[in-house]
Amino acid sequence: MKEASVLLEGKKLLITGVLDPRSIAFSVARVAQEQGAEVVLTSFGRARRLTDRSASRLPEPPDVLELDVTSDADIAAVAKDLEQRWGKVDGVLHAVGFAPSSCIGGGFLDAPWEDVATAVQVSTYSFAALGRGFRDLLAAADGSSLVGLDFDASVAWPTYDWMGVAKAGLEATSRYLARELGPLGVKVNLVAAGPLQTVAAKSIDGFGGFEPIWQERAPLGWDSSDPEPVARTVCALLSDWTPGITGEIVHVDGGVHAIGAGSR
Repeated sequence: MKEASVLLEGKKLLITGVLDPRSIAFSVARVAQEQGAEVVLTSFGRARRLTDRSASRLPEPPDVLELDVTSDADIAAVAKDLEQRWGKVDGVLHAVGFAPSSCIGGGFLDAPWEDVATAVQVSTYSFAALGRGFRDLLAAADGSSLVGLDFDASVAWPTYDWMGVAKAGLEATSRYLARELGPLGVKVNLVAAGPLQTVAAKSIDGFGGFEPIWQERAPLGWDSSDPEPVARTVCALLSDWTPGITGEIVHVDGGVHAIGAGSR
C-alpha cells in the first residue's frame, strides 16, 4: 500500500511574526514542519532574541532572518537569501501587526495621525509590501500562497480602535493582492482568528473583554489558549489542497462571526 504523503511535503515557507510559543505563527511553523515543510522565520530588532529562542523549540530549529516589514531593503535582502537558498517560495505567512498605544485601548478620536500611520503601515501596507517583494519567488513555485492573519473587521470592537481600521484595510488589501497576483498562480487569503492569548493580544487594554463574547456566542466553543485550530487552517491554505480559493477570509473563531448578538 502506497504511503500517504503529508500535507506540505517539500514546501518552502517563510513565516513572519514568531515571538514565543504562544504565537499563532509559532504554531503554524510547528504544524508546517510536522507536515513536511522546510521553514525559515523572520524577526526584527529587540524581538529577534525571542524569535531565536522560540526557533530552538521547533521540531527542526530553522534559520531566522532579519526583516523589518517597513523596510524595502530588508525585504529585498530576505528575497535574495531565499532565491539563493531555494530558488522559489511556496508560501509566506504575514503575521505582523503593531499599533502605538494611542491607537488601541480607547481614545479612538484622540490618536494622532502619526501613530495611526504607523499602525496602517506595519499592519496593513506591509502585506502588499511582502506580496511585491516576494512576487517573483512565489511565481516561481508551482502554485503558491500568501496568507495573512486577520481579526474580523466587519464590526467595531471595544478597545480595538485603529487596529480594527488597519485590519479592515488588510482585508481590502488581500482582495487587491488576489487580483494582482492571481495571474502568477499565487493565492492570497486571510485567516480571521478568534481571540487568542498571545503576547500581542495581551498588550491591548481591555483584551480580556473579548473572551466573554466568545464564551457566550461561539457555537463550537472557543479555547483562547489554543492556537492550533488557526495554525491548521493556515497550513491548509498554504498547501495544494485549496487550489481554487483566493481573496477569501476564512474565519476560525468557533463560529462567532456567523452568530448575531444575543442569539444564544
